[in-house]
Amino acid sequence: MARRRWFARLARTLVLTGLLVAAASVLPIVACRWLPVPVTSFMLLDRGTDQPRQHAWIPWDRISPHAALAVIAAEDQRFPQHAGFDFEAIDQALTAAGRGRRLRGASTISQQLAKNLFLWPGRSWPRKSLEIWFTAWLELLWPKQRILEVYLNVVEFGPGIWGVEAASRHYFGRSAARLSREQAALLAAVLPNPKRYSVAAPSAWIRERQRWILGQMQALGGPAYLERLQRARLDASQRRAVSSGSSLRRA
Repeated sequence: MARRRWFARLARTLVLTGLLVAAASVLPIVACRWLPVPVTSFMLLDRGTDQPRQHAWIPWDRISPHAALAVIAAEDQRFPQHAGFDFEAIDQALTAAGRGRRLRGASTISQQLAKNLFLWPGRSWPRKSLEIWFTAWLELLWPKQRILEVYLNVVEFGPGIWGVEAASRHYFGRSAARLSREQAALLAAVLPNPKRYSVAAPSAWIRERQRWILGQMQALGGPAYLERLQRARLDASQRRAVSSGSSLRRA
């Protein structure tokens, strides 16, 4: 009898602890729904390098629509429609891997943001499970525009260069509000691996990817496409299939 009561107390303690940990993990997401994000886990993990951190937070209305559209065109064309996970892209990636091709990324902007904000680089199952957890809460608590706003402010565009404002000033000597289509597409082109690919000295592959992104931006309908971020759902008639050229999407 005493043992049964002990197990019952242990079970209650474990459940309560789990609920407290879960609630604590959601609190930063709630806070960052409205507040600027001064630092992320990826920025902190990068402090061991010799590169000084360049980062400046700017609100949505000071980010060029070209920058927002270029990132969607490059990384996640179904961003306005999905709820954090692009199952079609995942299926395509697994199919390609099953045919012997290299497994390409299928992470959405929401997943990339969850990873950047709270986690660490890697492909382990525990890390991936946490990414799913944080992504689900981001999508539940934040509107799409906020997700993209924070993503553009914290993603890395080069060694020690975090966010579109710092990148715009470092590479082009102008604010993110004044980015041209070509400049925005070039920044988005290095996102698969900003430590490997360079905005300052773009390779032939990066230039080719930049041209592909520019074509996708036009195919999406230009900056007017961003109006879709204001809607929770899109009608099926408004949805477009991601065009060919998937080899240029991720590296």
